[in-house]
Parts: sequence; structure tokens; C-alpha cells
Amino acid sequence: MKQKESNPSERNVKVKLCDVNPDAEGKLPPKTEDKSGIGVHYIDAYIKPMNTKLEDGTAVRCKRRGLKITLSAGTKKGEGLMRRIDVSPDPVVMLSAALQEAAKAAGIELAVEDGAIFLAL
Repeated sequence: MKQKESNPSERNVKVKLCDVNPDAEGKLPPKTEDKSGIGVHYIDAYIKPMNTKLEDGTAVRCKRRGLKITLSAGTKKGEGLMRRIDVSPDPVVMLSAALQEAAKAAGIELAVEDGAIFLAL
């Protein structure tokens, strides 16, 4: 039985968004004075490089406002929340879950592999 071949324009294209900021880990709460309880200094340092344009000209933005993470790529936009009780008190785990929630709401796939952040649009 032959499998149906998909049209390349219909497939999600995985593109490298940016490298993970190596300085972000140095901003985790035990290493800095962070009284937020969610590691805002770490979050801000981690998401800053995500604000860029892809090779095709699509603008990608990621910002934090309070506990809310907003991720947008072109016209797609989604939000995720930093959930300390439901997810984990660890800012790394909380941010990962919030980014995945925002990406899912936007209809985007987000992956962190080999020190880089990738998007599938």
C-alpha cells in the first residue's frame, strides 16, 4: 500500500529561531536576588533572544508581563502562564511549560534542542 505523499507547502517547516542564552542560567534565583518566586530575571534573559525575524521575514516576539508569557509569530499569537503550584517551583520547568502552552495556543510547535530554540510554523 502506498502512503499518500504530503505537499511540502502543507508540512510544518522547522526553523532555528535562536540559540539559548547561556547567560540566562546565571540569573536563576539562587544566584541572584530574585524575590518574584518565578525567576523573572532568568525568564527575561531566556526569552530576549527569541525576539527576532526569521529568514522569510516573519517577526517572532516573546514577552513576559507578570505571570503571562506571550508568543507570536507573524499573525499567530498565544499566551501561557507561569504556574508555580500546578507545574513546579523550578523557574526552568515553569518557563518551559508556559512557552509550550503559548506555542500550542498560537498553533506553533516549539522545541529546544542542542542549545537552540526551533519553531515549526
